[in-house]
Amino acid sequence: MVKSYLRYEEAAAFGLVVSPGANVEYDSSGKLLLAGALEQLAVWNVKQGRSVHNLSIPAPATGTRALVTSVQRMPTSTSLVAVGYGDGTVRIWDIIKGACETTLVGHKGATTALRYNKLGSLLASGSKDTDIIVWDVVGEAGLFSLRGHRDQVTDVVFLTKGKRLVSCSKDTFVRVWDLDTQSCIQTVVGHRGEIWSLDVNNSDTYLVTGSADPELHVYAISEDENVASDTSKEEVENGVTTKSKWEVLKNIGNIKRGDNGRVATVRFDASGTLFGSQVAGKTLEIYSVSDELEASKKMKRRRKRKREKATKASEKNGLMEEKGQDEMATEKDEIIASDVFHLLQTVRMKHKILSFCFSPVQAKKGAVGSIAIALHNNLLEVYELQEQTASRLHAVDLPGHRSDVRVARLNQDSTLLMTTSHNAVKIWNPQTTACLHTVETGYGLSGVFAPGNHVIVGTKAGTLEIVDIDAAERSKVVEAHLGAVWSISPFTDGLGFVSGSADHDVKFWEYEFVQATKQLSIRNTRTLRMAEDVLAVCVSANAKYLAVSLLDSTIKIFFVDSLKFFLSLYGHKLPALGMDISSDGALLVTGSADKNIKIWGMDFGDCHKSLFAHADSVMAVQFVPNTHYVFSVGKDRGVKYWDADTFELLLTLEGHHAEVWCLAVSSLGDFVITGSHDRSIRRWDRTSEPFFLEEEREKRLETMFDAGLDDGGRRPEDIPEEGAAGVAGRKTQDTISAVDSIIEALEMAESEIERLALHKNEKKSDSKAGQFKPNVLLLGMAPHAFVLRAVSSVRPSDLEQALLMLPFMDALKLMGYLKDWISEGTQVELVCRVAVLLSQIHHQQLASTGVARPTLTSLHPVLKEGVQLLKDTIGYNMAAMGHLQRLLTARADMPFKDAANKVMEIRNKLAKRTGHLPAPGAKKRKKQAEKAEAKT
Repeated sequence: MVKSYLRYEEAAAFGLVVSPGANVEYDSSGKLLLAGALEQLAVWNVKQGRSVHNLSIPAPATGTRALVTSVQRMPTSTSLVAVGYGDGTVRIWDIIKGACETTLVGHKGATTALRYNKLGSLLASGSKDTDIIVWDVVGEAGLFSLRGHRDQVTDVVFLTKGKRLVSCSKDTFVRVWDLDTQSCIQTVVGHRGEIWSLDVNNSDTYLVTGSADPELHVYAISEDENVASDTSKEEVENGVTTKSKWEVLKNIGNIKRGDNGRVATVRFDASGTLFGSQVAGKTLEIYSVSDELEASKKMKRRRKRKREKATKASEKNGLMEEKGQDEMATEKDEIIASDVFHLLQTVRMKHKILSFCFSPVQAKKGAVGSIAIALHNNLLEVYELQEQTASRLHAVDLPGHRSDVRVARLNQDSTLLMTTSHNAVKIWNPQTTACLHTVETGYGLSGVFAPGNHVIVGTKAGTLEIVDIDAAERSKVVEAHLGAVWSISPFTDGLGFVSGSADHDVKFWEYEFVQATKQLSIRNTRTLRMAEDVLAVCVSANAKYLAVSLLDSTIKIFFVDSLKFFLSLYGHKLPALGMDISSDGALLVTGSADKNIKIWGMDFGDCHKSLFAHADSVMAVQFVPNTHYVFSVGKDRGVKYWDADTFELLLTLEGHHAEVWCLAVSSLGDFVITGSHDRSIRRWDRTSEPFFLEEEREKRLETMFDAGLDDGGRRPEDIPEEGAAGVAGRKTQDTISAVDSIIEALEMAESEIERLALHKNEKKSDSKAGQFKPNVLLLGMAPHAFVLRAVSSVRPSDLEQALLMLPFMDALKLMGYLKDWISEGTQVELVCRVAVLLSQIHHQQLASTGVARPTLTSLHPVLKEGVQLLKDTIGYNMAAMGHLQRLLTARADMPFKDAANKVMEIRNKLAKRTGHLPAPGAKKRKKQAEKAEAKT
């Protein structure tokens, strides 16, 4: 009989506030902060410091979920947010519902930039694959991709003047794109280093770029909306070559920065009066932005000072230089960057800044603005900006550690979880993932729960720190070792524990309560001196054996009662960093820095099996209680589940994005906790779903096969021409499945039509022929309706790629159904889009194929009539909505509006309860009242 196992799946990921790689963004109300937390979009209530939502995509069958790389809220919506991911996808989330509304697939590399236009109808995304894709948010499809950059696109922004888009890249170029012609109309050069960010003010007057240069570049945006599409031509005046007068961006000067580090982010606030420049370090510079009137005054004062200075210099020399006088006369009255931007203050943080954003809400009286800052130490802070200072208002710091999670331990009944980092111990509820207590301690490398709701923490400094959970404080610090305490193993009777340290000592400790203070204390009872550093210790469940892992790659086993030597285990090429003894005391499992785990017999010390477990060092191993199943974690980010009896790999649990340091298995084996260098803590729950080893092996092989489908790389032949436009989208497994479903539906529909025609012929020849039996696979639909169902089930963003892979003959069959679909009047937009796409894709074949002409000829008037009918319906509805809006506006100005509404509400309630109809003449009086309202 084939043995089955129960599957473990990721149930929760917690301990993260914000992660590197993604920006932080306010929602439209200014009350919520949106931040990327690895693969999740974390929505934080700033004032309360609590999580509102943790939005993440479903876990794939294999592999980790993609990281959140960029966040951008929709300007015209209170709940919709666009999120870019490391796999190149863009998802639009509703943060109120907590649901994903749209998935847009197009990039082959990570999405690094997102920006909406002011209406929220278009979304531009830039990627590591050097492409920019413009998406139709309403139609949920890509319009086109803009290709021309030769390195990662770092930022994009829409210009409302003339329907243009500006992008910057690591290739040191800023490009201006015309969205109507889908071409690059200007390339701005002059940056000496990589450009990382750009932004425009709210009036689209100035554009600022931030790069690795020691200054910020400022450009004035042309107000001419009819810029010629060919701006590459140069004008020659008096033998001197000058730039074209139709340039969109004109450099008006630079702003010298105070910090010489590269600029990571530049942003204007919503009002356009503040500008922030964040360096890839600990500095954030805030500038005040002058309006046009104030900038003009500064420009005039600057010119006046310049004239006075020139006059004084000339008088000092005793003569007026004609050359300088001519220059002053010919100089134009133009505003430069220093007239507009003035350094207000410099905000310096204690830790590295990841990103920042301005609050969209108007600042309080006495303040100039408010900013949210995401820090590298897993922290979100909100500051109020005054003229010269910045004061911290709120901080989101409780839900996570400031550094990587080094220790994870569960108490005896698995109701509490302890984790440690470089400066604190946190106590969690592993089921609700709520952080219960945070206590400052030393650098915790090991730990264990102690009686009386206490925790013992072994630190890097060699101390054992006792933490009182109820009081949430560190009650005592014991100078236990001279080196780092790498491992602590408790006795199952709860009376003490064993500690192993880098000072070569293994010490036995007992718990004791001090009557005077009523506090828990510990007492050293025995010490076992070793020849090398002790990296791990483990006591068997029956307290008979003590296993000690040493720096010389050996494992030594002693009797606990007498401390006599029992066995020495050799085999690892590098030291064992973690080990555990099974509940029955029969097996010992060790995980080593040589990437292997070994299973040993405790009776004779023989090695049952050596398994190549991880692609990097194995950091921890632990048995599931009362079984021979083993969990192991390593620096390769993986969590693996093994059967120590059959030596088989059962499952590979992928979810962490950095080295996994620690592991804790619950007392019943129903869940597992892991902690990682990515600062996340994950809970893996055992489900009721069984699985078999053969199925898992087949899945792994299929995954390896599918991995070659689209590796996201750029081949030489894929490199586009400079400034070219292409198709928005890429081939994925979903598009291939969509093509297969459309072809299958076409074949079934064609077969059904043939059967129906054959039945009609039989009916004509034989009147006694039976009733036609339709194919049950068509789900009771007509053939053309079944094909429409297959086409409409394709995701809008995948439709173009799916039709590109559709063979010509199948495309011709599909076009034959368009007339039936449009005549029914349903999904007119989808039908028109399919018709346009197929005509564009197969234009040459359709023009040269005589059979296709009748189909195309019949489609033209039908499509035009269907679109016109849809436009009329939309126009009628818009007119009706406008009429309703005018009525509501008039009613809002009506005197005693509140009282009238209250009377109507009471009247409606009474009518519902009694069941009486309105009195005779009520409709007439209502119409008269509406006419009176309209007049007023």
